[in-house]
Amino acid sequence: MKTSKQNISRRNFIKLSGLTGAAFTLGFYFPANAKEAKIIKADDASVLNVELNAWISIDTSGKVTIINHRSEMGQGSFQSVPQIIAEELEVDMNDINIVFAQGSQTKYGSQITGGSSTIRGSYQRLLKLSASAREMLIESAARQWKVEKTECYAERGHVIHKPSGKKLHYGALVEEASKLQPPAQVELKRPSDYKIIRKPLPRQDTPLKTNGTAIFGLDKKIPGMLYAVVERNPRFLGKVKSFDDAAAKAVPGVKHVIPVKMRVFSHDREGVAVVADNLWSAMQGRKALKVVWDDNGFEHHSTEQLYAKMNESFSTGKALSFKTKGDAGAAYATASKKLEAVYETPYESHSCMEPLNCIAHFKDNKLEIWGPIQGPDWVQKDVADLMGLKADDVTVNMTFLGGGFGRKAFLDYPHEAAVISKAINAPVQVVWSREDDMTQGPFRPGMVYQCRGVLDGTRMSSFETKVAGQNMGHQNPGANKKSYNSSITEGFLETYLDSIPNYSFSDVPLESPIPVMWWRSVYSSTNGFAFESFIDELAVAAAMDPLAFRRQHLWNGRYHDLINKLEEVSGWKSRSKNAGFGVAITECFNSIVGEVVKVSKATDGKIKIDKIWAVMDCGWYVNPDIVKAQVEGSIVMAHGAAVKHATHFKDGMAVERNFDSYKMSRINEIPEIEVHIMDNEEKAGGVGEPALPPFTAALTNAIFDLTGKRIRKVPFSLDQV
Repeated sequence: MKTSKQNISRRNFIKLSGLTGAAFTLGFYFPANAKEAKIIKADDASVLNVELNAWISIDTSGKVTIINHRSEMGQGSFQSVPQIIAEELEVDMNDINIVFAQGSQTKYGSQITGGSSTIRGSYQRLLKLSASAREMLIESAARQWKVEKTECYAERGHVIHKPSGKKLHYGALVEEASKLQPPAQVELKRPSDYKIIRKPLPRQDTPLKTNGTAIFGLDKKIPGMLYAVVERNPRFLGKVKSFDDAAAKAVPGVKHVIPVKMRVFSHDREGVAVVADNLWSAMQGRKALKVVWDDNGFEHHSTEQLYAKMNESFSTGKALSFKTKGDAGAAYATASKKLEAVYETPYESHSCMEPLNCIAHFKDNKLEIWGPIQGPDWVQKDVADLMGLKADDVTVNMTFLGGGFGRKAFLDYPHEAAVISKAINAPVQVVWSREDDMTQGPFRPGMVYQCRGVLDGTRMSSFETKVAGQNMGHQNPGANKKSYNSSITEGFLETYLDSIPNYSFSDVPLESPIPVMWWRSVYSSTNGFAFESFIDELAVAAAMDPLAFRRQHLWNGRYHDLINKLEEVSGWKSRSKNAGFGVAITECFNSIVGEVVKVSKATDGKIKIDKIWAVMDCGWYVNPDIVKAQVEGSIVMAHGAAVKHATHFKDGMAVERNFDSYKMSRINEIPEIEVHIMDNEEKAGGVGEPALPPFTAALTNAIFDLTGKRIRKVPFSLDQV
């Protein structure tokens, strides 16, 4: 498989992808009010004047070119999407060329790479599209040979006539195939017949990322481009009162020093941009800049104040009810066997290895953007609205991303680059320093959970949770501040809601100037710790094995299969007495993940993590190596948030500025991770995020099993347990 650095639009797809001669192009579109996509040829799309999602094109040399409408930030879409297409199209992976799509929700539907949605949101359409193209090529060959189509089959880019052994290359068939109509129905392969899907094929983008030819945002250059860095107010809602740019302008290479505003939810964040003909000069000019800030009119929160407010709100604030059944309050009030616990999780920085950056060129009332962007269609619409442009006048080009975790789906940094480009009338690349990235946010919100439960014998008869923390949706312009947080049950196993007769989930929103947003697995990353820690506490109170306690409340065989697998691979029933074993199971983005953590005491008496077992049930999947890599990456990220790092605030400003204080997990601190994937007939779920939420609870439950000490606040130090 080859990858292309060229971003394309549907209009220029054939020309820019380098296809030779006549091309057979097949895509899909959504007719008005239709629930299913309709497969259609490119020529027919032009006649019908509909926007075609041009996924597959084959030229006369047999080269296959496909569009990847999602970003590639390490999660593996540049490998998984071609594997899906190669399977049903019956071509070799090396014959596929993949290119990034430009931002356009009209053409491609949702392009947001988030919610672990790339494969689960499109795999069925991709399979059908590929199979349709294959069947049209087979029919073209059968007509040419004047034989029955049933006598022919496709293999490795050829159509073969079974009785005679005659063979035609796809390239020789594309012209005639392009005249046929796509079949109304196609039969897809059974998973047992897969030759490419479900195989641990090596990622084709790995060589590009190791030999330096992959183009990330910081690698992208365009003619006449200047460089900008921005001194932004460190207190989020503060304004620029005045600035002295004399020393900054004296730095050789500095061209402009201008005030700038970028939209962050419903507010404008203010700063001063230093623009130069090279990045070093821009950075030096920023250091010489003198800015006076106006920080009046809003609260300057510290971490201690934020958590005090959240804890106080359980008794003083009005809880917004999200989901209830029965009467959890009455059940708790009258219960003889009940339990209550409070859990705290921290604010976190995204801290992608590639800090934020973006190129913008505003010219003749049109705007073009290049950069590491998770949601190109969102950027197109949002920046067009903010700049007073039509969406069609904004072109958004994706590069590879050096990590995203939700941060690069936000819209502030492309808007800032566009504003600066318009002001200086030149293309500009805005580069954020590591300190900018870590201190400006938005952050994962810190949360506090008040959990109350009731046991009837060994079963949960009531489960009640109040959640205090910032509601991401309340930051948007015109937001209804009385609306509940619909994500507060993320991570909670769905079938628990069937087996528990009384439950209540509600939230008490915290108001703060600190901007918050999605962080890998979103609210599940904090919910999972609270919910699965409390489930474990209830199991202990019921004097039951933690896995057996969970099993009796899960009325669906899929969950039992996962528990059985987890029990088997971890040796749960034969676990030793000199070690602690903890388990947690969470569900998000249509996938279920169970994890067991084993801990013990080192010779110095300190806690060490010996091993982690993870069982992923994501339903239908593509590449087991990518699944395992995503599970491992999620656990490493969860490890950091559990025992290494957090973002704190003092006087309204983020404290941790770089990796010297925001400590990341090191390779020698990560134990062996053993990953198992469930095979079943379920629809595809997410892979990139669902393995993060269970880890922290599994770890703290293991520590309790070993030491009897219950940890309800993270991060904590393993050395101090």
